[in-house]
Amino acid sequence: MTAKLKKLSPADDITIYNMLQEIPENENGFMNGSNGLSYDDYKQWLIKNNDISNGIGLEDWMVAQNIYWLYIDGEPVGVGKLRLKLTDKLRQDGGNCGYGIVASKRGKGYGKVLLKLLVAEAQDLGIAPLLLTINIQNEASVKTALANGGIIEKTVDEKHHIWIQ
Repeated sequence: MTAKLKKLSPADDITIYNMLQEIPENENGFMNGSNGLSYDDYKQWLIKNNDISNGIGLEDWMVAQNIYWLYIDGEPVGVGKLRLKLTDKLRQDGGNCGYGIVASKRGKGYGKVLLKLLVAEAQDLGIAPLLLTINIQNEASVKTALANGGIIEKTVDEKHHIWIQ
């Protein structure tokens, strides 16, 4: 298996669009703002999110974040987000990192691979430690975070606050 992380680009094509349509708009707290968009709107979404990663067009509540695609053997199978800093609100709900794997590819360890690559990317960007807030009923993501060195700091409002050094 060959795993690769690729940062969002305005040039991303229909293969990424199709993958994103398989990830719900809101699943276990992971927000996929491209689900349900037309292809033309998706292309605009890419431009907007590329700007956000560069700190352009941020609303008051936003921080810069990078979006990445997980490729397994050349096929996109997941999406991850890294927020470059935390606000007080993000310390309570959201954290630095979120990720999702398309339903048809779950149960193969790809979430663990994606999170491992996101942790390495965060370290390269000087983001450490990394905070994930995970719904307590999302057992697969909790196990994934713990398998990547995560430590549960606390549980508040049905969410585990897990730190990865």
